[in-house]
Amino acid sequence: MFLTYSAAATAYLHFDSLGLSPIALDLGFFKIRWYSLAYIAGIVIGWWYLLKLLAQPGAPMARRHADDLVFYATLGIILGGRIAYVLFYQPSILANPLDVLKLWEGGMSFHGGAIGVALAIIYLARKNGLNWLRIHDYVACCVPFGLFFGRLANFVNGELWGRPTDVPWAIIFPATGADVPRHPSQLYEAGLEGLLLFAVLWFMFWKTKARYEPGKLVGTFLLGYGLSRFLVEMVRQPDRGLEHLAWGLTMGQTLTLPMILGGLYLILTAKGRRQRVEPVAGDESIA
Repeated sequence: MFLTYSAAATAYLHFDSLGLSPIALDLGFFKIRWYSLAYIAGIVIGWWYLLKLLAQPGAPMARRHADDLVFYATLGIILGGRIAYVLFYQPSILANPLDVLKLWEGGMSFHGGAIGVALAIIYLARKNGLNWLRIHDYVACCVPFGLFFGRLANFVNGELWGRPTDVPWAIIFPATGADVPRHPSQLYEAGLEGLLLFAVLWFMFWKTKARYEPGKLVGTFLLGYGLSRFLVEMVRQPDRGLEHLAWGLTMGQTLTLPMILGGLYLILTAKGRRQRVEPVAGDESIA
């Protein structure tokens, strides 16, 4: 199989021919990477969109809460994402503890970042007496921005490539060390986890009453992300050392199972949580 792919490699697009570089701006003494900009863009645009959502009737928190949440959520993304990546994907990094801090070299787990954001939301809600599940619903609608930009950054970095394939749009990634065409799985994830999931949540928020059923939007996000990631993992090259887990799934698929089950539960039980929604500001009940 390997020889077959190698023999036909000249017929496929080579990653180097795209002229992409992980460095967005090189000042000599300081470099700005696309990976870092992707996180910044996801947070800033997500914050902007969250304010648009909160401007609609029945918002679960005020603008001042959203400003605080951005700070807490950013910490949750960075700490949760990095810690989970090291523990689940690259525990060898712990041999040199200082390497855990080298975020600029990449290596973040979405699952860990999601847990970090969830903890940030729960902390904010308890601190201010807010409904934590409804806040999750609103934040979930904003997360696809970060996923979209993050996956594009993965592609620009030439990392997290797919398995060998002979599909016409396959790409040869030189970092693999072999001229073997592979699925551009980063772009598949950008489309599914970013664009498609955003479109679904946009429709549910703006065209239905889903935001008045606590848990329905975040449940849809968890289910949508979980299914997307589970499917893409079938054509994505597993992380080194995690190619053959005993139970037949990749680490990525394993970590998405709780998300899929949790998402289904939240969606199926959301209608029972529907209640009279009192806005944080103002005196008129909404639903």
